[in-house]
Amino acid sequence: METYLDWRAYEDAGLGDAYADIPKHGGDFAKAVAVCINARQCETLGKQVMCPSYKVSENPNLSTGGRVRLLKAALSNNLPEAALADPELAEAMALCVACKGCKRECEANVDMALIKAEYQAQKVAREGLGLRARLFAFLPHWLHHSRLTAQLVRLRNCSKSLQWMGERLLGISAACALPEPSRQTFPSHSLPASTTAPAPTDREVVLFVDTFTRYFEPNIAKAATTVLEAGGYRVHMAETASDVSDPDRPLCCGRTFLAQGLVEFARNEVKRLLHSLGPHIRQGRTIIGLEASCILGLRDDARALGLGDEVEQLSKHVVLFEEFLSKELMAKRLSLPLRSMAESQTLVHGHCHQKAVGAMKAVRRILKSLPDHEFQMIESGCCGMAGTFGLETEHADTALQMAESELLPALRNAPDATIVCNGFSCRQQIRNHSDHDPRHLAELLAASLTQSEVSQ
Repeated sequence: METYLDWRAYEDAGLGDAYADIPKHGGDFAKAVAVCINARQCETLGKQVMCPSYKVSENPNLSTGGRVRLLKAALSNNLPEAALADPELAEAMALCVACKGCKRECEANVDMALIKAEYQAQKVAREGLGLRARLFAFLPHWLHHSRLTAQLVRLRNCSKSLQWMGERLLGISAACALPEPSRQTFPSHSLPASTTAPAPTDREVVLFVDTFTRYFEPNIAKAATTVLEAGGYRVHMAETASDVSDPDRPLCCGRTFLAQGLVEFARNEVKRLLHSLGPHIRQGRTIIGLEASCILGLRDDARALGLGDEVEQLSKHVVLFEEFLSKELMAKRLSLPLRSMAESQTLVHGHCHQKAVGAMKAVRRILKSLPDHEFQMIESGCCGMAGTFGLETEHADTALQMAESELLPALRNAPDATIVCNGFSCRQQIRNHSDHDPRHLAELLAASLTQSEVSQ
């Protein structure tokens, strides 16, 4: 059985363990599946992240362990490629929202999100790529190469007939608004550095502006730049090198491709990024990102693309905005001129991938640095949007159940609170199902500066 991701990290998994029960097909991929020890922690209903679809359905097949059992059966079949198409397995994998909760919370650290990426690649090889998946996967290309993309999204959102047609023809739920691209995107070239920003190399950082931030919410990138410069850092923008493919298109982490099973396209995106960021990495600069799914993808999933030591080096230099600020605060290298926030109450919702890497501690530490500021972390699991999951007709109801479990009730109980939420898909889910307009942490901090320089 041919696999599309590099699973060599699991080549020694299960060796010497008589109970590993490694399936006979799939090689190291089968070992990655078999690291599950059937502890059934994933079939509990506590405050952990995993597994969102199990938590709203209590269907054992939708737990991490349930998916493992179905995958083991398929990979033990004499015709594994055909067995992977089993409808019961297909439903269980389709309802995995790739939250990465299992990678952190499972005793064996089963990485079901990455396993799903391989499963999706196998499905694409077997069945081809559907039109909806193609639209979602190539979003970074559509946004860059076609001005019609933004116009079509806006037109669809205000037309009931187009929403109905989109649901019937593409399987995009008519009940959900699509995120609308901003009329002004974040520039793909470096902004002029602040005249007050110092030049020493140990105060130089690189801001990687992901596709979602660049095209949909560019004010977040502007706010992050303002905050970093106010903290005394010189900010370089991660720019595309002139000698890579499609040099005019901004850098992308490949997340949209990997999510739809297009491994080779994801690999090409990371190659472009590695080549362009290489000079910064060699100079030891920290690369800061704003979107958890993109940064975790570069730190974790990209290692399975078979790109060698360069990815390992990148993973050591790339951090989330909140992780960087928290680390600098702890090291007493950061002092922001912040005003009192006594008039504001803040609720914080964490993206699943933030929780998976422990970044919510960093968010808490930063918010504690705001003078006279009251905030509360919402005890919620997945918001349900999970990339495109909440937009898909067959999954929209499940996505809303996830949101209604904890998140939406908490928002309804605090109609006047400021909502901080660093996940792009989470913000879209909140806007679709509440009256709140959530903000990224960078926007809150920029607004809290005594002399904010955020462009309006």
